[in-house]
Amino acid sequence: QVQLAESGGGLVQPGGSLRLSCAASRSIFSINAMGWYRQAPGKQREMVATITAAGTTSIADSVKGRFTISRDSAKNTVYLQMNSLKPEDTAVYYCNAFFIGSNYWGQGTQVTVSS
Repeated sequence: QVQLAESGGGLVQPGGSLRLSCAASRSIFSINAMGWYRQAPGKQREMVATITAAGTTSIADSVKGRFTISRDSAKNTVYLQMNSLKPEDTAVYYCNAFFIGSNYWGQGTQVTVSS
């Protein structure tokens, strides 16, 4: 099993930045892939960014060039750096871990982009 603890959400003005953190309960190298998903009110959950154990990353087109996913293996933590935030980025952001055929989710952290 994998437990995930997210942090870093909040209220930010358009054009601002936030960094989300997701700490895993086991070595991130033992996890097939980790990533960030988001769900806005009335919409389906969508992939934002993922990173595999080998370090291959994938970024959604809607955030490409603005968001970056990275990791710190010493802290078993994956980050989502979000720059040039837009109101349409407002959502609950969830950390995900795919481990031995199962998906694990964090509790979610709210990101609100508003002036």
